[in-house]
Amino acid sequence: MKKLVLAAALTAAASNAFAGSLADPIIEAPVIVEESTSSSSGVLIPLALLVLVAAAVAD
Repeated sequence: MKKLVLAAALTAAASNAFAGSLADPIIEAPVIVEESTSSSSGVLIPLALLVLVAAAVAD
């Protein structure tokens, strides 16, 4: 019985000794998206609106 207890204690100690440490968590770098507007977008929207209004008036 003593050998069984001793074997169990050594097995528990050995498994804890060789288990290793916890790995550092993996942290992903944040993604930064820059928004840019083109100069044509300021003109394109009013022109599209003007075309829609002209199409509505023509009907």
